[in-house]
Amino acid sequence: MTCCSQNLASRLRPAGRKRGLTEQDDSSLHHPVHARGLQALASRNRLRQVTHREGWDFSSNDYLGLACSPELHGDLMQAMAKDAAMGSGGSRLLRGNHRAHVELEDEAARLFGTEASLYFSSGFLANLALFSTLPQRGDIVVHDALIHASVHDGMRLSRTDAVAAEHNDVDAFNDAIVRWRRDGGTGRPWLAVESLYSMDGDTAPLDDLFEVVNRHDGVLVIDEAHATGVLGPHGRGLGAHLEGRSNVVSLHTCGKALGIMGGLICAPRVLIDFLINRSRPFIYTTAPPRLIAEVVRLTLTRVLQDDSCDGSSRRDQLKQRVSNAGVALMAKCGLKSTGTHVQPILVGSDEHAVQLAGALQKRGFDIRAIRPPTVPKGTARLRMSLTLNVTDEILSDFVEALAQERELLRS
Repeated sequence: MTCCSQNLASRLRPAGRKRGLTEQDDSSLHHPVHARGLQALASRNRLRQVTHREGWDFSSNDYLGLACSPELHGDLMQAMAKDAAMGSGGSRLLRGNHRAHVELEDEAARLFGTEASLYFSSGFLANLALFSTLPQRGDIVVHDALIHASVHDGMRLSRTDAVAAEHNDVDAFNDAIVRWRRDGGTGRPWLAVESLYSMDGDTAPLDDLFEVVNRHDGVLVIDEAHATGVLGPHGRGLGAHLEGRSNVVSLHTCGKALGIMGGLICAPRVLIDFLINRSRPFIYTTAPPRLIAEVVRLTLTRVLQDDSCDGSSRRDQLKQRVSNAGVALMAKCGLKSTGTHVQPILVGSDEHAVQLAGALQKRGFDIRAIRPPTVPKGTARLRMSLTLNVTDEILSDFVEALAQERELLRS
């Protein structure tokens, strides 16, 4: 256990009951179940804390470095000149709907090549809405074992059965549907995958999975959260060539490479209309700020149309950064690159992952330990995120520091 965890465990250890002890003296006496739960997490090096952002960025999803960029600041100023209102005043079905929301959704549908889209205030909320609403009673959701947590929460609220398939194993997806049909399943199978997996940095075999849904009259749901703006033609995602099909639904987040916030579900019009009428996360949520919707529209349009011929676009710069990182990681650490902007550094034990992250943070690099249940037990890791918020020189310094601290950890 690290010193930090020891101190936390000490603070969380319930004190003996004392006469006259007030709530301010020890709130854990009034919430013993919660205190014990936190203490158990601390003892296993799994207690989460909200920490300040310090050091060079190797942990954010701001892949294109847009969040604090002059371009995004310019989009904000342009949006404010058009309509400076922040609050929406209610849900989209009451008075919260605004032309900015509609214009964003129309533009997103045009750029991604789908009939329609629907904007949510976060990608998590969008996945919650999608999976709790679209699959119907009698259907089945076959999802990749490493799918986002938001998909799991959506499935828990749905009326369908759900089964996990081995990661990126196309045969496992197909076999799950075959077994379901054999056991009497008569509905529609929904296959849920990420195009780029957020903790492993590998990509899904989308074409093969699309063949599976065609074979079984199913629907392929592609979570493009970590690909939107970065991968695929014009940054449209790895499933761009499948968009617009009647049996494909995609999710594009706006708070990662686009640097803002929100999530867009892109799908056939009938599915979008069904979400508007049946999705509780849409119906009962205050609409996203219309100013933000306008900024997202401006940024999305610019990013998906930014393809310079001289290799100077942000996407091209990030691609070069990924290539440089791959060479350095292999040379200094013997680590094979994923070839994407998400690079896991497997450690194994929770304690060692926390120690390695802490050592690198002390050296000025903001990288975090990822532990179960976010990743499978025994696969605790550092998640190295490659962004344009650092230079190649800083990247080189980080890899050198990583090599040194890994060696110290082994000794």
